[in-house]
Amino acid sequence: MTESRRGRPRTFDRDKALTTAVRLFWERGYEATSVSELTAAMDIRPASLYAAFIDKKTLFKEAVLAYQRSEPANFAGIALREEPTAYGAISRILREAIEIYTDPSHPAGCLIIRSATNVNPRDADVGVFLRDIRNANIAVFAARLDEAVRAGELPDSVDTRALAQYFGAVIQGLSQRAADGVPAEGLRPVVELALKAWPVPPPEHR
Repeated sequence: MTESRRGRPRTFDRDKALTTAVRLFWERGYEATSVSELTAAMDIRPASLYAAFIDKKTLFKEAVLAYQRSEPANFAGIALREEPTAYGAISRILREAIEIYTDPSHPAGCLIIRSATNVNPRDADVGVFLRDIRNANIAVFAARLDEAVRAGELPDSVDTRALAQYFGAVIQGLSQRAADGVPAEGLRPVVELALKAWPVPPPEHR
């Protein structure tokens, strides 16, 4: 059992408590989730939360990092590593996003996208934290598209940054629509339409 900052053993499972926090923040967002709701869901006292996680903001940031390591969040990185073409990676990401964002076994959409809404100005750094993660994801997309240009998969004339921004916006939209209750079958045609923006015929159609 790990020690608290006061030297007393914690009487709760920290990892389990963090998993509970991830789900609550995912369902409600950062601003709408109170410390009292967190402690009630975790079945701990506020003092235990502060001893283990310092404060709500620090807990949230740790929850986001835990979420990023989870299966519902790391599917994009896996696709980028496994697919031999940029088109294969992007199309797989969009199609898998639908299935993951609408999976009833966990809250709908993406925690990093959903938690960004209605952040109070006093917690502006939380909004910046989430924005930086989303911007980093766009940069990863752009880097993969740059590789596609160098490999000849895309022509030099393609604005890879704009294309990365476009697909990032589609993913964010899919998250929001899933959170609004749109089922997977309602989002699949959206992805196929979005993929028509690919600048050249995809590899399987050449």
